[in-house]
Amino acid sequence: MNDIENSRTGTSPEVTLVDNPSHERFELLSDDELVGILGYRDEDEISGSGAEAGDVVAYMHTVVKEEYGGQGLAAVLVQFAMDCAREREWSVRPVCTYVQRYLGEHPEYLELLVED
Repeated sequence: MNDIENSRTGTSPEVTLVDNPSHERFELLSDDELVGILGYRDEDEISGSGAEAGDVVAYMHTVVKEEYGGQGLAAVLVQFAMDCAREREWSVRPVCTYVQRYLGEHPEYLELLVED
């Protein structure tokens, strides 16, 4: 796991958010159980994840286990991923339709999107 880690609480279960670059995904854990992922890919690399500042990173898919659905956890995961992109100076290509919808409701992240 990477050094970026965050815990949040609220009406949802307590969750931990981490970047797992060896699996090219952000992970959402509840009580140490993996319950959601947001997969990404560094567009400059065919395989592996060596994204650096200035790289374009595609956010490929967001998945939350069905039994954890309806709690806003996917949004928490996408927000974490977008905050990581901002911190790392990545440009984001939102391939995932959930990420696209999230960005439609959160214009504060639009400057991170890659310009085609």
